[in-house]
Amino acid sequence: MPRTDDASQRTTIPPEILAAVRRIEIRTRRLVDEVFSGEYHSVFRGRGVEFREVREYTPGDDVRAIDWNVTARTGDPFVKQFEEERELTVVLVADVSGSGRFGSGERTRAEIAAELCGVLAFAATSNKDKVGLLLFSDHVEKYIPPAKGRSHVLRIIRELLTFRPTGVGTDLVPPLETVGHVLKRKATVFLVSDFWAGDFTRSLRTVGRRHDCVAVRLRDPREAAIPDVGLVQWRDAETGRTVLVDTSSAAARAQMQERVRRHDQRLERGLRQSGVDLIDVDVTGSYVDPLHRFFAARVGRRRRGGGR
Repeated sequence: MPRTDDASQRTTIPPEILAAVRRIEIRTRRLVDEVFSGEYHSVFRGRGVEFREVREYTPGDDVRAIDWNVTARTGDPFVKQFEEERELTVVLVADVSGSGRFGSGERTRAEIAAELCGVLAFAATSNKDKVGLLLFSDHVEKYIPPAKGRSHVLRIIRELLTFRPTGVGTDLVPPLETVGHVLKRKATVFLVSDFWAGDFTRSLRTVGRRHDCVAVRLRDPREAAIPDVGLVQWRDAETGRTVLVDTSSAAARAQMQERVRRHDQRLERGLRQSGVDLIDVDVTGSYVDPLHRFFAARVGRRRRGGGR
């Protein structure tokens, strides 16, 4: 069973962790306030619309909104007024497997994931939406139910920075099945991972049908472009297996690149078939531009009548 958020299990938080959480809060809150809050609100809708009232028709109103019953009863045209049922539930499903410790840039994949999830969480809470967190490796490690408020978001960031998983591998089937069980109403689900895992297509399709699901792929360019540095002992962070690779061999480098290409093709095909959007984030760069492109694509698709 996954661990859950339990106040009785909380311990004293080291000052350096509090400082790291505060740095992420300042950085992500600024981005949300200046950039992402409005975009988030435009892209992610509530569960629907509900009737509010009727009012007299004025020139320019959509004739499809006319309430014919009230119009017939009064003799004057009236239109129905609706308002969006705004509140959303957002769940961040974050990969905490061993590969999160890798990073060829200034920060590891896990550090980028914590900050990116912080942006999404603060964007959600600034729009008065609930946000939850599910951490997974080769099994579900911990689930924090959705809630509102700044303190809850800070708890989520703290967990992402400090959590120590019991598993090291990656399996997306358990977290996807858990999402299917715990979320009874439509929600927005962000899957944050490198997606180097076994087949999870069936579980993904099930979640994609019920929820608005977005995959955030955290990529490191060194995984596809291996530099020529001679003989290298390569250790898999998840399995612990080591292998000696001759990076001076063009054939060996090409073989690794082909492996990555085939994996990407399978993943992207599975996402498309499941109706899941993809955000690609280079962990050696900024996640701001990829998020911008995602929001812009969503808005453009909606204006063209393409749904999500």
